[in-house]
Amino acid sequence: MSDLRAEAEALDARDELGGKRKEFVLDDTVYLDGNSLGALPAHVPERVADVITRQWGSLRIRSWDESGWWTAPERIGDRIAPLVGAGPGRIVVGDSTSVNVFKALVAAVRIARGGTDGPDATVGGRDEIVVDATTFPTDGYIAQSAARLTGCRLLPAAPADVPGVLGERTAAVLLNHADYRTGRLHDLPGLTAAVHAAGALAVWDLCHTAGALPVGLDEHGVDLAVGCTYKYLNGGPGSPAYLYVREGLQDRFDSPLPGWNSHAEPFGMRPDFEAAQGAPRGRVGTPDILSMLALEASLDVWDGVGVAEVRAKSLALTDFFLRCVEAYVPQGRVESLTPVAHAERGSQVALRCPGAGDVMRRLVERGVVGDYRAPDVLRFGFTPLYVSFADAERAARVLADTLD
Repeated sequence: MSDLRAEAEALDARDELGGKRKEFVLDDTVYLDGNSLGALPAHVPERVADVITRQWGSLRIRSWDESGWWTAPERIGDRIAPLVGAGPGRIVVGDSTSVNVFKALVAAVRIARGGTDGPDATVGGRDEIVVDATTFPTDGYIAQSAARLTGCRLLPAAPADVPGVLGERTAAVLLNHADYRTGRLHDLPGLTAAVHAAGALAVWDLCHTAGALPVGLDEHGVDLAVGCTYKYLNGGPGSPAYLYVREGLQDRFDSPLPGWNSHAEPFGMRPDFEAAQGAPRGRVGTPDILSMLALEASLDVWDGVGVAEVRAKSLALTDFFLRCVEAYVPQGRVESLTPVAHAERGSQVALRCPGAGDVMRRLVERGVVGDYRAPDVLRFGFTPLYVSFADAERAARVLADTLD
């Protein structure tokens, strides 16, 4: 047995989160794609079966009250809140990440302008939206649409360059907490403070950090945030996203997508809209109950788990994997894009490799599942709740064999 394999066994034996692995449906595959789709928690199928057969099948319409369907968006939001450093009543679950980005960004511009909107609304001269130039494409598309709707000019900027483009005309800034290609972690506290110093609002996309590391939304004064639940939160394919609105902004949150579910009297069926109080303002239409309650069940795996210990294991796993890659892979075959500094690292390792798509296909055939991003980036996501150090060592060893 190699020294690194023996070290992996020793690290797994001391792993305080090691017992969580048995709460997921896993096999002999090394699954390092939880940054795209988290593994299935083992108890979820039974819970979903109950939703279908008893709640829907037997109780039917009564389940909106008796099974708590109606309050699910806020109830589940309160369960996600501690994982992103938010207090109760600040998060609502529903819709997709893209829809929530649109709601958050347009609402941020409206708040920055004092509640006015439209192409001629330049209150205080705030007619610019700054967007992360390295963002996931959909966020960029949504930002373009939000800019057209609000009459703003769109300014793409790399996160490190954002402070230099902020000014009196900035209304809102949309940033990713971690780069989806490289896993680079951006400075949420520092950039949020810079945005506020310019009199603008900060909107953060947490898709690649929630459930992998501390976020501190309340602590750092983030205005609005969105995120998906099917990556590190393991909510299942297409599980509903969430929207965070800082408590002090909730009475000014003016959604561009008002719906009957966000009405102060949703069953009053009044023709005029009056926004609900608090987190329900972020709702739109009827909640997607099946996937929402699957997500609620999935969140049970977080019982008794602290985000700080998840972060500690994430850093230990990625450090160990990088050591194994350095030891096993012939020099010059891959280039790590993952920041060395822990403060700049998310929970994935990105390796630049010629022919990355074909390399990943062969890795999958050999039982190591990650993914790649064109043209040449191999991505390996490390979900601390179920990825072991033995997984990390085996993945690096198989990568070396594949490249050889």
